[in-house]
Amino acid sequence: MAKDVNIFGQVSFRGSTTRFGIKQDDRRRHMYLIGKTGMGKTTTMENMVISDIMNGHGVGVMDPHGDFAEKMLDFVPKERLKDVVYFDPSDIDYPIAFNPLEQVQDEFRYLVASGLMGVFKKIWPDVWSPRMEYILNNALLTMLEFPDSNMLGVQRLLSDKDYRKTKVDALKDPVIKGFWVNEFSRYSQKFETEATAAIQNKIGQFVANPLVRNILGQNKSALNLREAIDQRKILIFNLSKGKIGEDNSALLGSMIITKLQLAAMSRVDIPEQDRKDFYLYVDEFQNFATDSFANILSEARKYRLCLILAHQYIRQLVHDLNTKVRDAVFGNVGTIVTFRVGGEDAEFLEKEFMPDFEAVDIVNLAKAQVYIKLMIDGVSSRPFSAMGLPPVKSPAVSYRDLIIEHSRKTYATPIKEVSDKIAKEFMPVESVDDREPSGGGDFRKPRMDGGGDFRKPKPAGGSSFGGGDFRTPRPAVNDIRPTPAAPPKPSFVEKLVSLIPKIGNSEPATPVKPKVVAAVPPRPPVKPIAPPAPKPVVPSVELKPATPKPMSLSELKPRSDVVKEKKPVDVSALREALKESLAKKKDNP
Repeated sequence: MAKDVNIFGQVSFRGSTTRFGIKQDDRRRHMYLIGKTGMGKTTTMENMVISDIMNGHGVGVMDPHGDFAEKMLDFVPKERLKDVVYFDPSDIDYPIAFNPLEQVQDEFRYLVASGLMGVFKKIWPDVWSPRMEYILNNALLTMLEFPDSNMLGVQRLLSDKDYRKTKVDALKDPVIKGFWVNEFSRYSQKFETEATAAIQNKIGQFVANPLVRNILGQNKSALNLREAIDQRKILIFNLSKGKIGEDNSALLGSMIITKLQLAAMSRVDIPEQDRKDFYLYVDEFQNFATDSFANILSEARKYRLCLILAHQYIRQLVHDLNTKVRDAVFGNVGTIVTFRVGGEDAEFLEKEFMPDFEAVDIVNLAKAQVYIKLMIDGVSSRPFSAMGLPPVKSPAVSYRDLIIEHSRKTYATPIKEVSDKIAKEFMPVESVDDREPSGGGDFRKPRMDGGGDFRKPKPAGGSSFGGGDFRTPRPAVNDIRPTPAAPPKPSFVEKLVSLIPKIGNSEPATPVKPKVVAAVPPRPPVKPIAPPAPKPVVPSVELKPATPKPMSLSELKPRSDVVKEKKPVDVSALREALKESLAKKKDNP
């Protein structure tokens, strides 16, 4: 088949087997693979990557496990050896610099800050708050104004007031500068600590990790992603969770995808027909899927960034009832390939494959068997069943070691140089207390020294007159004379002793006249209160419970046998009495 068709499956009909693939133009509408583990998703992606490498296309592979990325190194032909960039964060001795804040154009700064905010919110969803988002967003936008800044500076910006002073003074954006001058500087020490402690704690986890620090702490990225896309490079990112940790893998992967999006969008300066396709394969992409990922799915097509995404089940795309990524996938993906999935996912996918296939069919798919909705010339086909291709056999000759060595020499920096650069970067800046306050960026409060002297800046020329310096001038060195010591003060006992007249004095002590005090009349005698009358003594009576007297049935009185007869009622008499009363009532109404 032609080079613009990537073969990834086969169908059988009446005993004959036919292989099929997807055209280059249809791949620009992205491809989505879903299925349980071990069903053949990674094998299908491996076959597609190998086909793209052999056909000379630009390829990017992002693998959170490591096996997929390492295997692809064996299939790079000798003529494309120098096209490969192997990014392995676990290679501690030769870290490759990656700085997401480096030289971002003005129109893309808010997009970068939004993408990084999405990364942090995805990694720490439980500890996030609007206040943290507000402060961190302004910190990121502050660092994006300086071309030599990196992610380590964000942590320092919040913790080092001298470093923050130098950055705020140089800010050009009035809104961001106003935040630091008019809002942040007015926070009390307690409120500032509470507001920034959580941010410093989370970002500090990455700064403290030398593996990530040596990658994000370098000011200049070793790889220009825009050039890599235009020159059809082979980018292999080995983000193995087992080697670098789950959070570090998600952080680096999400940042790389954001930078790839910006690199693709920067191709707006060339005509669309001149933009070369770049195929980005993301295995287990839910690890790197942020809210900004939805924008990539909807806008990347026109910039020729073609996505091939794979993961295991749909709920991985939903975070805290946020279905933005899931909706973006099923709303923008052109080709859907489903392997065997669970019952819940089968019911969801049934809407895509009806009426040809139902949920029960999707649940019972065999290994490597798939149902596909294939994009053909811009039109989605009817769903059909197919089989994935078997794995490609490893070549007899592998250039894996040469590729790793070439990437180290071309893109990596020895660990000693990186450590020295970072140490130099974190040298303490000149203290704000030792420098003159500048024009519009001095947001410090007046500082009190000694006994309450609110110092003011010294006027130009050093003159103490005309500049407002009201401090007392210091005396010359020759005029300094020793001050006589003051006599010691007498103690309290010594003062008492001095008041006592000495024995044998010629003059007797002056007698002290007694102070006349008016006599106070005595109080009248208080009448005694008569004692209360004694209570009458009540003789105690001993109460004894009554003892029941036993009785026998023979002592009971016999029942009378005579029964009084009831007197019969005279009904006729009652009738007569009733007639008489009615007659009287008529006569006397």
